[in-house]
Parts: sequence; structure tokens; C-alpha cells
Amino acid sequence: MSAQDPFVQTKPDLQPEIAHLLLIDIVGFSKLLDNEQIELLQELNQIVRATKSFQAAEADGKLVRVPTGDGMTLVFFHSPEEPARCALEISSALQEHPRIQLRMGVHSGQVNRVTDINERPSLAGSGINVAQLVLDCGDAGHILLSGHVAEDLCQYRHWQPHLHDLGECEVKHGLRLHLFNLCKDGLGNPRVPEKLKRGKRWKQASGAEVRPLSVRRWQNLALVAALFVSALALAISFSIFFRRGSPTIAQPSSEGVAGAVASIPEKSIAVLPFENLSDAKENTYFADGVQDEILTDLAKVADLKIISRTSVMHYKSGVARNLREIAQQLGVAHVVEGAVQRSGNHVRVNARLVDAKTSRQLWGETYDRGLADVFAIQSEIAKAIADQLQAKLSPSEKAAIERPPTGDITAFDLYTRGKNLLLTTTFSSSAGANLLKAADLLNQAVARDPAFVQAYCQLAWTHDLLYLFGLDHTPARLALADAAVQAAFRLRPDAGEVHLARAQNLYRGYLDYDGALAELEIARQTLPNDPLVFELKGYISRRQGRWEEAIRNLERAVDLDPRNVDTLQQIALSYEDLRRYAEEKSVLDRALAIEPNNADTKVTRACAEFYWKADTRLLHQTIDSILATSPAAMPSIAGDWLNCALAERDAVAAKNALIASGENPPLHDEAVHFNRPFVEGVIARMINDDDQARSAFTAARAEQEKTVQAQPKYGPPLCVLGLIDAALGRKNEALREGRRAVELLPVEKDAINGPLMIEYLAMIAAWVGDKDLACEQLATAIRFPSSLNYGKLKLLPFWDPLRGDPRFEKIVASLAPK
Repeated sequence: MSAQDPFVQTKPDLQPEIAHLLLIDIVGFSKLLDNEQIELLQELNQIVRATKSFQAAEADGKLVRVPTGDGMTLVFFHSPEEPARCALEISSALQEHPRIQLRMGVHSGQVNRVTDINERPSLAGSGINVAQLVLDCGDAGHILLSGHVAEDLCQYRHWQPHLHDLGECEVKHGLRLHLFNLCKDGLGNPRVPEKLKRGKRWKQASGAEVRPLSVRRWQNLALVAALFVSALALAISFSIFFRRGSPTIAQPSSEGVAGAVASIPEKSIAVLPFENLSDAKENTYFADGVQDEILTDLAKVADLKIISRTSVMHYKSGVARNLREIAQQLGVAHVVEGAVQRSGNHVRVNARLVDAKTSRQLWGETYDRGLADVFAIQSEIAKAIADQLQAKLSPSEKAAIERPPTGDITAFDLYTRGKNLLLTTTFSSSAGANLLKAADLLNQAVARDPAFVQAYCQLAWTHDLLYLFGLDHTPARLALADAAVQAAFRLRPDAGEVHLARAQNLYRGYLDYDGALAELEIARQTLPNDPLVFELKGYISRRQGRWEEAIRNLERAVDLDPRNVDTLQQIALSYEDLRRYAEEKSVLDRALAIEPNNADTKVTRACAEFYWKADTRLLHQTIDSILATSPAAMPSIAGDWLNCALAERDAVAAKNALIASGENPPLHDEAVHFNRPFVEGVIARMINDDDQARSAFTAARAEQEKTVQAQPKYGPPLCVLGLIDAALGRKNEALREGRRAVELLPVEKDAINGPLMIEYLAMIAAWVGDKDLACEQLATAIRFPSSLNYGKLKLLPFWDPLRGDPRFEKIVASLAPK
């Protein structure tokens, strides 16, 4: 074991831990000659160590590896996804090593860190026993999972199609083990294992946990008995706490194994957009608002699963709908449809609840009332639907449903329009303009009704986004967000929406992660179906550098909001920063299946090839296609077009991309925004027009100084000023500004933008000719997940001053695809 291995500071023997195990076994190992065994083991070690999952866990100090003679055991501690993902990565790498035939087994269970007879660290525990039995059931190519692991993975939508139920298998001493086969994109072995064909198999009916299994030869019975008792207690505790049912997964067919199908809760609903039957088309916003309030009311009921509005808005009203297909796509058992007709001071609302499996209407009602009663109608509809599904309503949930959002219909219209704009804004070049428009609409709403709590919450969210993304990172903008949160708290300090708004404000405005998480825990009690709770947890985990936890929380948000392309993009961008591009592309494919013509998603997927392999061809083709077919989308992808042009050293295309950006910032890297004159200077510098470059950078400096003066304690604009000073030959000022940016926003405070401050200090050093400092900082920057990648270092002109330096070339090569 290496000096960094977690075993160095071992815990006392017999102290159990929950671990996620991957056992790897070379098939036919004992039949090989000694030198062949050594060669295969060395080759296997290299393959395993090159996987992203291995490297990520090792870098985090959360990986234990134990040789087993004919293979190895890898023990992860973060998530059951880790061993499953690692197994797929190994299986993918083996396609280039056909002489190595492996079988793999995955299980989660208790282990103990112990010391063997040679005083070397080792593992014991029931988790190892079960994992070994899972492995023993497989043939060459199989990735077998225990039922326990499959149940955990089935909670995530992206694993469900790849888990195949093999039923229960009789293993040692007549005991039965429930097994699943993991196959994905041609990886794994889809055949039923020979052992299951020969032996007894049972269909799993109860979803019960695997029974206690016999001990391995190096453990004594007393140890395993103690471990099993504690494991059973832990399993019971987890079962009570999570109230999690067993997954329903397809059984294997004669031609292979079928894809997995997630269980759909009976009390699950999608409230589809209501049709606007009014003569005035501007009343579409009013119909949207009625539907949204019914959805919001139902979402407050913990006994129901309600799909978020972002996902249901994909199913437009006024067209024929296949309710069964929609329900399958959203993972629900029931749908609600309706229509709204507004005429003067009168409103008619009709709604119906449909069983999606049978298309049978379970409930329906039409309401003809005065316009002032519209909020009472919404509450009545929500309660009627909950009653029809026999959902349990607590007194507080009933009171929340009956509380109207506002008494002002015009304020409600303004709020709905602002919220719609906010929900559909992605972080592209046009984000700033959309957020400012949303803020204006919400300000008008609270001006009409100063007691409109939900409008204050949405307004705070808007200001916080402008602040966090660096679009207006000023004390004045943060003060506006604070004021909106405070107004909401004065009105309803116990509301979950208010605590959610405060959580966003603490996170986005102050990077107060602990305070934000505490508020989220309060908000979760009364917002059981709000995906934003999990989404925000994911973003906080990511800022803290807990990337795997972040992805898990974002996937939980997707479960409640399955057609939210923005959240899928964020999951993909997390994989991009982790430099796990195959997984990034897989998630983006899920997003494109929802919105095939989404220009941002198309370009982001094409960028993966650029970043991963330093290949701009697909990105270039994608941009040309969008330019030809959807020119209106060009402002939102202008930054990627500009990066592509710079990578290809195409000054004409770079200038066209700059024009296409319009009034939006032409180039940004997370919170680092570059102004137009800076980009003009980079283009001029690229074509060796020194006079034009100096003129442009001089103009850029005057503009950037104002930004820094408005945000004196914020690292991103300061590092941009440092780059400009470096371009103008102001070496001392440039290095001072770069170092100050690193101090202001360290990695420990912000795991997304902190590494970028180090990267841009390296770039500043390169531009002023200090190659030693540049390579030193760059070597530090690549240790962290970030947007710094192989393609950018290999192709972008920003790094030209370092080309040819062996240290730089070594850093670039270290990021090249393996």
C-alpha cells in the first residue's frame, strides 16, 4: 500500500463501516503460466488505475484496494454508483485488451479494517462475503450486482434501463442471493450466467434483503455474527428512515434481459398546462398561473408525488395528448388536465383527474365564479384531487392549500410572467437580459401587492442569480436580494418558500453553505415535492468540492422534474468539470431526447469533443448548422462559437462570433467575464496586429477598472484586470492582481471558481514571461475538477507563450485522453 492509502491510520479492528465493493476476478487465471499471470495482473492494474472512478476516489483519499491473487478488491465509501461506474469503465477499457477476461461483482455492506498475519492492512466483514458470492455467480464479461446495490441504483433514473433482474440464485449451503446484471452500451455480458442456468432460480417477489451468508475461511464465526446483527439493525433503521420500497425491474427474456422499469407510486400526479379558452390571448399567462397554483398546492402534500412545473410545461395545451405516454415519460400514475376561460370579471375553470394507465376519468368538475374567487377555485380543485387519491392531509398542509397567494389578479399575472421567464432562463449569453426582465416584472407585482410573499421569494432568487453569476456582482444587487428575503420573512416567517429563498440568498449571495443547508432542511419539511431543494443541495455540494454528492442530489431533483433540461445540463457540466466526458455526453443525450432542437445543449455536447480530444470539427459543424437553421439562437451560443474560432485561429469567424453576441458578454468562463474590447485585443494579438491589440486592451482596461471598483473584493473581475495588465506589459500590477484574485476566492471557499483563479494567475504569469510561475500554478490548477481541460490547453491562443516548454507540454499530455 502507498503512503497515502487510507489504511495508514487504521481504525481499531472490528469497527464496521458501510462500503461499496467491486470484486474483480481474472477468468481462467489458474490455468495460465506464471509469467502470463504476472503480465496479466500488471496489465489489469494499469487499466484499473487509469479509470476515472479509481482516480477520483484515490484523489479524495476514499479508496481501499486489496490484491486477491487472481484479481483485486476495490472498496469505495461515497456511493454505490462508484463501483458500478468503475466496473463499466474497466469493461470499456477491456475492449482494447481482448486477452483479459474478467468477471466483476458489486455489493454494498459492512466491512472492517483489520490487520493480517503479516501486519498488513486488510478487510473483513459480511460485505466482503456477499460480494464474493455475487462475483462467483458470474461468467467472463459479467458485471453482477447484489439486490441491495440494485435497489440503491434504481433510485436514479439514469441507471434504471441498465439493471436486469436475474432473480434469486441458490448459492452456498442452500442460501439464496438476489442478483442483477449490469449491461450498458455494449458493456457487460447480457447472457444469463451458466451457474443460474444450472442451479435453482426463483423470481424475487418480496424485495427482501439477502439472507446472512456463510463466513469466508479467514474469519471466525463470532465476528460475522456480530457484524450481521449490527448490519441487520442498520438495515432496519435505514428502512424506517427512508421508507423505501424495493425496485420493480424487468425479468430476463429468452433473447436476453429486458430493460429496467422504475416503480411508479400510485399517488403520483402530473398537472398538465391548462388550455386558455379566453378570446384575449394575453390571458394565456392567467391560465398558466391557475395551473401553476393547483400544482403548487398539491406539491405541499407529503403523501403525494407531484412533478414540477418545468417538466409539465413541455406538454402544451390545445393539442391532442397521449396521456399514457406522457405519464410514462414523467413517471406518474395520474394526470390532471383543465381549461380556463376569463371574460371580464368572470372566470370558468374546469379540471379533471385521469388514471393514465386506463385513460379513465376519476374526477372532474367545472367552476363558474367571479374572478375574485379564482384562488378559492384552485384550492378546491387541489383538495378534491387529494381526496380522490385518498392522500393524507395534515392540518398545516390543508391550511397552506387554502391560503391564496395574493388578492390582486394583475399582480398575479405579473408574477406568473416573471416566474415563467425565470424558470426558462438558462445560463447562456442572454441570461442577464432575461433575469433583469424577470426582476422588473416581479417588482411590479410586489408594488401592486406588498404582501405577495411568493413574488418576493422569486424576486430574491432573481437578484441572487445576477449576483452569483457575476452578471452584477455588486453590493447594490446583493442588497436588493436581501431586502426581498427580509420582506418575505416579515410577512410569513414559517413558510417553506421563505426558508428556501433565504437558503438561496445565503448560498448565492454569501457562499454560506452551512447556513443555506440549515434553511433547506427547514424548507424541506413543508416543500416535500420541490426539486429546487435537492437542486440547491447539489449546487452547494459542488461548491464545496463534493462532486459525487452533488450529482446524486441533482439526479434526485430530476426525479421530481424529469424534463428539466437545465438541471440535466448542470449534471452534464459537473461531469465536464470532472473531465468525465463520456458520462457528460450521455446526460446531454437525455436532454436532447427532450428538446432535440435546443441549441445550447447541442453546442455543449459538441464542446465535449473539443475539451476531451482537442477536436473542434463537431463543434464547428454544429455551429454552422445552427447558424443556417436557427440564426436567432446564435447570441446564446456566441461564446462557444468564439472559443471554437480562437481554437482554429480563424480571426474572421472570431469577429463574427463577437458581433453575434450582441449586447451580451462575448466570452465567459463560469463567473469570469471578459468584455468586448478584451476579446478584440485577443483576436488582434492572435493575428500579430500589435497596434490594434494595444489599443483594444487599453480600452478594455478602462472598462474593467470600473467593474473592479464596483466589486473590489471579488476575484473574477480582478483576474481579468490582471490579464489585461499583462497584455499591456504592466507585469508587477498584473501579478499582484492575479495573486489577489486567488486570495479573495480560494478553492476552499468555491470549488468551481477557486481553481479558475489559479488558472488565470498561471495565464497572467505566462503573458508576462514568468514561465516558472505559470507552470507551477497550472500544475496546481489541473489537480482540481474545473473547466480547464486538454482541448483548451492544446488549442487556445491564451497559452501560446508556454508552447514548447517541456513542463507545459507534460501538463497538457497529462490531460490527454487515455
